Amino acid sequence: MPLVNWFKRKFVVIAGLLTLAYLLLPNVVVTVFSFNKPKGRFNYAWQQFSTDAWKDPCGVSGLCGSLSLSLQIAFWATLGATALGTMIAFALVRYRFRARGAVSSLIFLPMAMPEVVMAASLLTLFLNMGAQLGFWTILIAHIMFCLSFVVTAVKARVMSMDPRLEQAAQDLYAGPLQTFLRVTLPIAAPGIAAGALLAFALSFDDFIITNFNAGSTVTFPMFVWGSAQRGTPVQINVIGTAMFLVAVLIVLTSMVVNNRRSKQKA
Repeated sequence: MPLVNWFKRKFVVIAGLLTLAYLLLPNVVVTVFSFNKPKGRFNYAWQQFSTDAWKDPCGVSGLCGSLSLSLQIAFWATLGATALGTMIAFALVRYRFRARGAVSSLIFLPMAMPEVVMAASLLTLFLNMGAQLGFWTILIAHIMFCLSFVVTAVKARVMSMDPRLEQAAQDLYAGPLQTFLRVTLPIAAPGIAAGALLAFALSFDDFIITNFNAGSTVTFPMFVWGSAQRGTPVQINVIGTAMFLVAVLIVLTSMVVNNRRSKQKA
């Protein structure tokens, strides 16, 4: 009975840890196989421990070129989507205008729409406009589908803001710009940062929309898909592991900074 009671008390914690382990299992597999030395073309079975792929991550032709292109697209798509999404979120929360509900619904529509439908629609639009498929069409498409996620993150933060803080700044003779920079923006910053990180991850990871609108341009997800048809190089696992470690480092750094700020306020 004591064991049963202990299990009941810790059930939520145990279930959470098991779920987290299940989610992280693919990352562990990718990390382990980044140190593999396969005998054939496919890196699906463990053969021999080796650090050759880590010593030469760009050893496969076209890999680092596609990675650089994906990082550039993700960076600019994040900037564009974050800037537009932040302004749209403030407009939807702070202002009343005609068709406000319709605009809000249309903004969130790409989140519910299947990616294949959106990809085909964007491709049709670009072809009708006579646009040449490549870097710019990918960038526009990524800003389009990342925008909804940024608006969602920023809107939630703006809705939770206390308007009395801005009113207090105005009572202390702060101008509109000064109030925005010193009060509004710092409070909304966590939501903006969350939206930006989400947009970067979605843009870097996207395959379906990119594949429809890329033309002859090859991004990193497209390179991985193409490599899987003829043989998966170990360097792909190296890049995946490095990206995962960078993401973990960003999260840990954010946690440390927030904890320090909380202690300073206390």
